[in-house]
Amino acid sequence: MMLGRGLTSRNATFRPENLGQNALAIIGNLFFTFFVIGVLVFTIIAATYEPEDPLFHPSSKMTSFLTSSSNATFVSDSTVVKTGEDFVKVNETAFGSVINVSDVVSKESTTDGEVEEKEARDCSGEIDKAIDCTDPEVFHLMMSKAIEEFKDIHFYRFGKPVRGMNDSSCHMAWRFRPKEGKTAALYKDYRSFVIARGADCSLSVVSIGDYHSGGNARKRKKHQKPGFEKTPMGEDNKNVGVQVVGEVVNDTLPVVESEKSFDQGRYLLYNGGGERCKSMDHYLWSFMCALGEAQYLNRTLVMDLSICLSSVYTKSGQDEEGKDFRFYFDFEHLKESASVLDQGQFWSDWNKWHQKDGLSISLIDDFRITPMKMAGVKDTLIMRKFGSVEPDNYWYRVCEGEAESVIQRPWHLIWKSKRLMDIVSAISAKLNWDFDSVHVVRGEKAKNTEQWPNLASDTSPDALLSSLQDKVDDGRNLYIATDEPDTSFFDPLKDKYSTHFLDEYNGLWDENSEWYSEMTKLNNGVPVEFDGYMRASVDTEVFLRGKKQIETFNDLTRDCKDGINTCTSSAS
Repeated sequence: MMLGRGLTSRNATFRPENLGQNALAIIGNLFFTFFVIGVLVFTIIAATYEPEDPLFHPSSKMTSFLTSSSNATFVSDSTVVKTGEDFVKVNETAFGSVINVSDVVSKESTTDGEVEEKEARDCSGEIDKAIDCTDPEVFHLMMSKAIEEFKDIHFYRFGKPVRGMNDSSCHMAWRFRPKEGKTAALYKDYRSFVIARGADCSLSVVSIGDYHSGGNARKRKKHQKPGFEKTPMGEDNKNVGVQVVGEVVNDTLPVVESEKSFDQGRYLLYNGGGERCKSMDHYLWSFMCALGEAQYLNRTLVMDLSICLSSVYTKSGQDEEGKDFRFYFDFEHLKESASVLDQGQFWSDWNKWHQKDGLSISLIDDFRITPMKMAGVKDTLIMRKFGSVEPDNYWYRVCEGEAESVIQRPWHLIWKSKRLMDIVSAISAKLNWDFDSVHVVRGEKAKNTEQWPNLASDTSPDALLSSLQDKVDDGRNLYIATDEPDTSFFDPLKDKYSTHFLDEYNGLWDENSEWYSEMTKLNNGVPVEFDGYMRASVDTEVFLRGKKQIETFNDLTRDCKDGINTCTSSAS
């Protein structure tokens, strides 16, 4: 009976009137199975997939990236990061008009009578008389001589000359750009001129000093009259900001003017997180997320200026604390363009006034709480607290997902350190802004023949001479930016080129240099090392100022930049 009942029940299941229901049940089960599998696959992909980050790729890719709405992706890279000034399009007219010799001569034209009077004068007794640096004739002479002497730069403004170190010396400053400059920046130089007076009263420039030799003209005096400028820089560029390398740097910490001003302010602070001691690109990618959120919420970003330098940039091979944001980036530009406060200064003011004035704080410990949800928060301080579990404690997670299309990273607010860029300018000036450059990657990549099988041989001296012969003319100044520690490796190139390396200019950052003095002062009397990141940054920037620039990948080797089988049409 049991068997018969089982057979009857089974046969009933396959009766014609039940087939539709059975088919639907089977299809539903199949769809549910596919759904579960899909969720598992998606979860695995989401946890392991790291999409390509356009920030650390060629400028063409970066340009399209900056104009897109997507800005949340990140992948680590230990190279020198690009900053806002790298992506400003060069517009020559924006800097004002170029000053030519003819412009200066027209300003100093004299009448025939004045010329005859000068020729008739006897100045034999005045030859040793002090040169009057404020004399317009001296000013025009110095401008004309500078324009004639430095043929590879455009002059945009001359400052009034001032007395130099003795009676025959005058110092003068000017703003300029290299004629073939590819970056939207102005440079300031100030040099010492030795001027002589002849027996017929004529004046002549005997010599012009080295880069930044005219220190008395560096900073314009309060009541000093303006110098010579055909047309000033456009107002739009004054407002947007064009970096002027060589000016006196003011990167003192901003302070809140009063208790009332502090109470009326609204602040955003990121606390903790996994950014410490990561690569510079990771740090900056996360910092820009925080700055973007602060701007979206119309709040002052409370920032920790202390930086831990990753071991990838240090001589010791260990992470190094005690670094400062201002060592690497232009804090003066940031504080003038955005609302930021130093964390130490903020907590000092907060502890003085928050209880007395009833200031409130909103603590957020989940990065998934989007900036849009916090737009209506009225508390004085919003503090995002990040835990210890990576990668969920990375700041940039705040700008992912739904926030990706809302929070825009304000790259135009971050420039490289003016002090580092001044070293770049000094090296370029010592080469008269007339040099070609080659970037030779060797180091660990050349040793890894599995990923870069041809790199070592393609960057050997013989191979370099062969590759460069059709690219760089014989006898040219050739700046070699490289990670090869032994520069004597490139000695065979000296027979054909005048080779130059970064360490050739170490006087620009040694203990007797202006950089060393200013950085020690900035660091509260503690000397600052010219570390690996600074070296790489300066080396790269000098390379980028070469008239011809030859890269390792694409130009010198068949290998791919990121290893075997990673080449793309846009890679470099």
